[in-house]
Amino acid sequence: MIQCERLTKLFRGVRPVDDVSFETRAGECVGLLGLNGAGKTTLLRMISAVLTPTSGQLSIAGADVTEEAHSVRRQIGYLPENPPVYGEMTVEGFLAFAAGLRRVPRGRVAERIARVGAQCQLEGVLHRRIEHLSFGYRKRVGIAQAIIHQPALVILDEPIAGLDPAQIVSIRELLLSLKGTHTVILSSHMLGEIGQLCDQLLVMHLGRVVACGAPTELFGSPEHTITVVATLGGRRERVVQALEQLDGVLQTEVSAGENNTVKAEVKIAADKRPELSRTLIEAGLDLFDLQQKRDELETLFLRLTGEPTGERS
Repeated sequence: MIQCERLTKLFRGVRPVDDVSFETRAGECVGLLGLNGAGKTTLLRMISAVLTPTSGQLSIAGADVTEEAHSVRRQIGYLPENPPVYGEMTVEGFLAFAAGLRRVPRGRVAERIARVGAQCQLEGVLHRRIEHLSFGYRKRVGIAQAIIHQPALVILDEPIAGLDPAQIVSIRELLLSLKGTHTVILSSHMLGEIGQLCDQLLVMHLGRVVACGAPTELFGSPEHTITVVATLGGRRERVVQALEQLDGVLQTEVSAGENNTVKAEVKIAADKRPELSRTLIEAGLDLFDLQQKRDELETLFLRLTGEPTGERS
């Protein structure tokens, strides 16, 4: 789907993207990780044919981004970090507007709105004005406009930034539903969250790709142990019972969390996170959040980039 070879972008002597090369297959989900200022957004804008590369080769489904920009744009759905929505419009009206911009045939617009409305769980708010929606719902509307024309490639810049734990879980399920039907690129600096979604991770630092591979390769081998923190709704006793049923759990600490939740800190093999999530949900517990422990993520990022997490000046 994407072939990128020695891609570089130069702005007044600064190289926000410097000699980047990678490939992605159709249908997979690719995570683009990096500190703020690492070059992620500049790279995404070149992939989406918004910016022209200074040098290097970049093609989308065989079409050169520089020479066939209009053809490339028709194959792409793009969501910037701040959803590009018009607050005075209703959700349905805005999606119809987006469909028109994307040249969806007029006779199929209603069908497409119904489809993306169901996929993004917007059925109950289609007739509401966007300015009256929560930030999480506005993110959903932004994703819906990005897929209204059924693009081959969907690019989402920081799709989970600014969301609360419950919204993150909901958006995570939506993003998982896009895999396979679309090739998806997610940009984020949240390692634990993006590692659960993606087939391949690219880590950027100072404009370059410093690490590339499957999550298990970067987070560690399947035998590598990590500590995850789950925020749950339900009784503490049921949480303990559910964890006892799962093979691969090495150590647990269950305590009371905020707002009548239960916090479970679990030491587990890195590849057991999907089984952990399923076990907790099948036990009748509400899983509000599941994150790799922060200090371990910082250690990993330090190892990959050579400097601690946080913004660069």
